Amino acid sequence: MKIIFIGNVEFSYEILKILISKKFNIIGIISDKNKKINSDFKSLKTLAVKYLIPSFLTNDINDIQSYNWIKKKHPDLIICCGWSRIIKKKILSIPPLGVIGYHPAELPKNRGRHPLIWALVLGLKKTASTFFFINEEIDDGKIIKQKIISINNYDDARSLYSKITKIAKVQIVKILFEMSEAKLKLKRKIRTNLKTNFWRKRNYEDGKIDWKMSSYSIYNLIRGLTKPYVGAHITIKGKEYKIWKANKCTTKNSNNIEPGKVIKVYKDKTFLIKCGEGCLKILNISPIPKISRGDYLK
Repeated sequence: MKIIFIGNVEFSYEILKILISKKFNIIGIISDKNKKINSDFKSLKTLAVKYLIPSFLTNDINDIQSYNWIKKKHPDLIICCGWSRIIKKKILSIPPLGVIGYHPAELPKNRGRHPLIWALVLGLKKTASTFFFINEEIDDGKIIKQKIISINNYDDARSLYSKITKIAKVQIVKILFEMSEAKLKLKRKIRTNLKTNFWRKRNYEDGKIDWKMSSYSIYNLIRGLTKPYVGAHITIKGKEYKIWKANKCTTKNSNNIEPGKVIKVYKDKTFLIKCGEGCLKILNISPIPKISRGDYLK
């Protein structure tokens, strides 16, 4: 079974690495030229060079150059992981076994952009690792394998990213072994009339902390945007600061304190701040601001 692999983030790199280690026949690798398209970008070119696998870099997977490169390889299957652009029918029609995609959410719910971030920001208690056959709709093809993943109160973007990756590596190897042994039904069909929702693409303003929000909501925003993502941000005197980690806490006699007021600054430069409801201890902020007790952050 000849496979072309498409991806351009850390997750893609880990999935491709496990497939190579299991000796699957990867005949081509496609990655993105634009390093700025994802905060967790990681080129697959290094794996291609190391294992002497032909590779192709593109800014548009649907252009004629990409199409011709894939077509000439005559793949039986395409695997697309960590690729945030729509693949059109012309490409999808090339491999006889179809194109396998991946979405870290409980499909058919929560289709769309930034699924790990949204799951954390919204305070969800679970998500899923889902492989499916890609069609022309967004995250809409027939589900191949799905495993529910719990989200605990201490998970952040990095820990959830690691959970997802670990489970997905097991899933994709099992899928390919089953396909090789003809155990997996390959008939693809479009799912219709199913209850679903779409998460929109997040923007810069979505990552801005408003101290009038509850400490719970701000905590979720910080843990959802921490590394490998862009980080939640605040602005102090026109300068941007990224907050990477915080803890919720309770403080006596804080009900009459206004949101955004610094209650205490510790020797290690961490500080306690009042939120719309509750307080947060800011544990990791960059760069470290010069603030004092009683300052107001906006």
